[in-house]
Amino acid sequence: MNEPKTLVEAIKYFSDPDVCLEFVAKLRWSDGVTCPTCGSKDVRYIKTRHIWECKSIHPKRQFSIKVGTIFEDSAIGLDKWLAAIWMIANAKNGISSYEISRSLGVTQKTAWFMMHRIRLAMGVDDFKFNGIVEADETFIGGKSVNMHKSKREKIIKGRGSIGKVAVMGLLERHTRRVQTKIIPDTSRNTIPPTVRHFVENGSNLITDALAPYKDLDKEYVHEVIDHAEAYARGHVHTNGIENFWSLLKRAIKGTYICVESCHLTRYLGEQTFRFNNRKDDDAGRFEDVVAGIIGKRLTYNELIGLNTTPA
Repeated sequence: MNEPKTLVEAIKYFSDPDVCLEFVAKLRWSDGVTCPTCGSKDVRYIKTRHIWECKSIHPKRQFSIKVGTIFEDSAIGLDKWLAAIWMIANAKNGISSYEISRSLGVTQKTAWFMMHRIRLAMGVDDFKFNGIVEADETFIGGKSVNMHKSKREKIIKGRGSIGKVAVMGLLERHTRRVQTKIIPDTSRNTIPPTVRHFVENGSNLITDALAPYKDLDKEYVHEVIDHAEAYARGHVHTNGIENFWSLLKRAIKGTYICVESCHLTRYLGEQTFRFNNRKDDDAGRFEDVVAGIIGKRLTYNELIGLNTTPA
């Protein structure tokens, strides 16, 4: 059977453990199986246990396909892991842990843990934008109208952003790629350094009329659209990044309902991955996520904050 193109085909294709192992090994070790401890290619496969053994003498000579990936120390089979990756990589508005739980036959707690590990694999490293770049910021958090009166009076003050998380977003026009970053506030001590980190000097920067962006006038070709007057003036608009915000908030409010601030980075990575790969097909997005599983481990204690290791 050829490699799958749809979810139904994927479930059938990965029902064979040997096929799962071969598929992940090919993506992980395109030049041949390598020992994750010493880097040696001189290894042998132990067929009865579905693991490899490095012929060099050192601790942890024996290793499975899961070692050094988001799957490490997981008792869940690769057939369920790969099905979960397919679903989350291709669900435009996200998919809940309850749905993953029902579909795969695992507990909701297990599905929730699996999904956060997959989101970690969907995260991308920072890179510099150039050309025409849109920059905007938004706040993620519960609506005050849905809060109990006592809680609303306690945390909502002024413009209503207290108690919410500020997120900076940038969109590169010619590639239509997005990058996001959680920021402590929207002050001039935060906004300009964040833009400099993501955007090459001399690029064409388009923003709204927020005051801190004025500090960037000398470093960029800075054009401003004041939303109190209009939402677009020719090519001067931030509609691209605002479209991304609408997709992000639709997923959070419609699918995930409540997202804790300590987990928000991974939810941002999930939505950013799907947005940046929206022109690829389902199989392509799936393979991109599987290719990103290496060197990204998240333990349950880290996830729920029982130790100091960042999630």
